[in-house]
Amino acid sequence: MLYGYNLAVVNSPAQYIKQFYNQTIVARNGTSQNDEALTLFYSVTVSVFAIGGMIGSLMVGMLVTRFGRKGTLVRITYLVFIAGALMGFSRMFASPEMIITGRFITGLHSGISLSVVPMYLGEIAPKNLRGFLGLVPSIFICLGVFVAQILGLHELLGKEEHWPLFLSLVVIPTTIQLMLLPWFPESPRYLLIEKKNVHATITALKWYRSKVNIQAEIEEMQEEQRSMSSVETVSVIGLLRDRSVRWQVITVVVVNIGMQLSGIDAIWFYTNAIFENAGIPLPEIQYTTVGTGAIEVIAGCIGCFTIERLGRKPLMIGGFTFMGICCAGITLSLLFQVHYISVACVVGIIAGFCIGPAGVPFLMTAELFKQSHRPAAYIVAGCLNWMSNFTVGFVFPFLQMSAGAYCYLVFFGVCMAVAVYVFFIIPETKNKTFVEISQMFAAMNGTLEEESTELGHNLKLTKMNGYGAIDMENGVIEKNK
Repeated sequence: MLYGYNLAVVNSPAQYIKQFYNQTIVARNGTSQNDEALTLFYSVTVSVFAIGGMIGSLMVGMLVTRFGRKGTLVRITYLVFIAGALMGFSRMFASPEMIITGRFITGLHSGISLSVVPMYLGEIAPKNLRGFLGLVPSIFICLGVFVAQILGLHELLGKEEHWPLFLSLVVIPTTIQLMLLPWFPESPRYLLIEKKNVHATITALKWYRSKVNIQAEIEEMQEEQRSMSSVETVSVIGLLRDRSVRWQVITVVVVNIGMQLSGIDAIWFYTNAIFENAGIPLPEIQYTTVGTGAIEVIAGCIGCFTIERLGRKPLMIGGFTFMGICCAGITLSLLFQVHYISVACVVGIIAGFCIGPAGVPFLMTAELFKQSHRPAAYIVAGCLNWMSNFTVGFVFPFLQMSAGAYCYLVFFGVCMAVAVYVFFIIPETKNKTFVEISQMFAAMNGTLEEESTELGHNLKLTKMNGYGAIDMENGVIEKNK
């Protein structure tokens, strides 16, 4: 939710932030800035969020290995309090640097959480609900955008005197998270496969599956452990060199770059400017923007509640194709001066994105890799995601000035290319275990999955009263013959 909020929060107060920058520079240097210089300063403010996100994504592997999935999410909440204080007091201290630093720190937090949250949810979810839970973050991203759009209305916090408070409200949901999240168990997969903590694994699984037999799920975890050449976490270099996951890595690269270069960030960052260019009267723009936010949430819910029925591929192909058509539609509508069609196309891009491309790439990153490769895969995905986010956020206003209506054709090409790749390359992963998904890619990679027949250091299972029973002397779970 904080990621979505921070994407959209700079949209409404853009003119006030530019005025603040200009006033501060005049007070310091005695000279004002021209429009191009202020656009550059504002572009830095928008895109530094992505730089922080990229750096945060590079830290994911180290953090989740050391602190676990839940532990990492709890620890990084303090970054938001620091960022909120910097942005909230920036006008008091007449410091644009505090806004930029605060945006960077919120980006750092989002970069970490945007990888860790899908990883955590993907590991605690049963396979029949993994798609549903995997798209829950996309709903909250859309909800965060929607909340920022509502609070940005002139009747609420959209006035000049309120923009520092508007930027710093991120501390409220963070406080709620900090009070609740520590009470939740850690990922059972992390506890069993990486920490080899049998007792904690059983406790966590019983908490998450209070009415379900956990026997089969622990056996599936063990199968994954046996199929891995090593239980050690693979580095990014090791991931890129590993031929057995070559097509999985290519897929993560394509869908994550495509997700950002689809044009959605340009829409979110500069919605008001796009609607103004489309000819919508200024007093009506803010309400039109809020309407698009409501559509985002509805579209996200549609994707979330249909993914287990339709599968991953249809949502990705349909979402990217629809976005591409709408990008081409914006170009045509601007060329022929049919302004309200361009507004409909903006809404269509947002709806198409939230139905599938908003969340499925994060879910795919969790599904396509086994435990040993997953943190490194999220580092690669997150880094590419944020690099693309920065590129769009920084370049789009200048691209729009130079190419005009034709700038949206770039996004059209990206969307259609990703849709074609998903259609021909990526297999459907619905209701498949992580091991089964890995075996599906084995033929594409030209490798064979090696299943170890030796239990070695792997744990053994038993079934007693519907659960694994712990051998207290050996510290393992034994299986009834």
